[in-house]
Amino acid sequence: MLNDVRRYIARHRLLAGNGKYIVALSGGADSVALLLLLLDMGYEVEAAHCNFKLRGDESDRDEAFVRELCENRGVALHLVHFDTRAYAELHKVSIEMAARQLRYAYFEQLRRDIDARGICVAHHREDSVETLLINLIRGTGVHGLCGIRPRNGYILRPLLCVGRKEITDYLASKQQPYVTDSTNLVDDVVRNKVRLNILPLLRDINQGVVGNIQATAERMAEVAAIYDQAVSEAKRRVVNEGKVRKADVTSESLLFEILRDYGFPPPVAGQVFSRLDAPPGRVFSSPTHDLLIDRDCLIIEPCEELPHPMRIPECGIYIYGKLRLRFEVNTIGGSFSPSRAKNAVSIDGYAARFPLIIRPAAEGDRFTPFGMRGSKLVSDYLTDRKRTLFDKRRQLVVTDAGNRILWLVGERIDNRFRITQETKQVLNISYESICSTD
Repeated sequence: MLNDVRRYIARHRLLAGNGKYIVALSGGADSVALLLLLLDMGYEVEAAHCNFKLRGDESDRDEAFVRELCENRGVALHLVHFDTRAYAELHKVSIEMAARQLRYAYFEQLRRDIDARGICVAHHREDSVETLLINLIRGTGVHGLCGIRPRNGYILRPLLCVGRKEITDYLASKQQPYVTDSTNLVDDVVRNKVRLNILPLLRDINQGVVGNIQATAERMAEVAAIYDQAVSEAKRRVVNEGKVRKADVTSESLLFEILRDYGFPPPVAGQVFSRLDAPPGRVFSSPTHDLLIDRDCLIIEPCEELPHPMRIPECGIYIYGKLRLRFEVNTIGGSFSPSRAKNAVSIDGYAARFPLIIRPAAEGDRFTPFGMRGSKLVSDYLTDRKRTLFDKRRQLVVTDAGNRILWLVGERIDNRFRITQETKQVLNISYESICSTD
């Protein structure tokens, strides 16, 4: 077993001869074997033990065992106690997830504090197979079929090449005791159900099932590397500033990989893919982004909170969101010419009454586009201009004291406020984009 682990470490370049490593030491057979193996190989290691205060006297027993083991072996030990239940309640996560988050956050902080090169955890072959089966049961992509990988950042897993029986046989040969977590013997969580019920049934079919599945997982890891390269090239080709042409979405798998970058859960890819030929306008949301199925493309943008209306009591310069707006009134001169810039307008200063309001366009807003006589819904005007639903959501309007729209910002003024031969005073409104740090 020592030689198998040594070869596995070399094959995956997990550990270097120089430098310090942390061993996550629970006191169970796996972590105890990992500690002894690394010591036998001559690595410099320190141990870390987490007491999650979840099993009463048994948790304290494990801590006492780890203390004695490290003292006898001359290994520096780092101990931490957690109120796991309180953390789970505060963060609205399961006890299992709370323990995982606390454990790995502590390990990483400790790694930095003692300048260790990595954190060695004792996952073995059965752990990897259990993970693959759980992913398969829940539904997974290519990466979920790879099981547990030997390296994940600073997390190192030197024992993935050996099984549970090899570990216990190794400890027996060294007459090394260990502790048993009683919660692992009850099939009350998914992993325990797989370990205690499903794997034994699979072994009845084929005694070599664990090794066979793990070998398949390793082959799938190679497949996943090729898949990742192909997906990366495809994303560079089809994703352009958050837009994806529908014609370029050649498979649900590609769409899944694209959407995963924006925080969308796996089922959304199937829902979007099935609606590519449906009428446009459907919006999907992740915690960070919105996706719009538009006419010819998918548009993905960061979630934005609409700004509140802002009152403009008089002329001056105002900051509204990411815009700097200038309002000024001028007496009309003989050489006056209305602005034709997209970001500036000139309207009849007497027709518009202060205070003005700048706000997002609202459902039911109407105005009379410049050059027309009848009024039109702002949303219909923007549709005619082929603006997307996201464009409509961002569209700003400037209204006067009578709640009449003066300007569809960046688009068009209201015909009722146009400059005429009778105009004596001009209200000039302009804007420019500013950085969020201004």
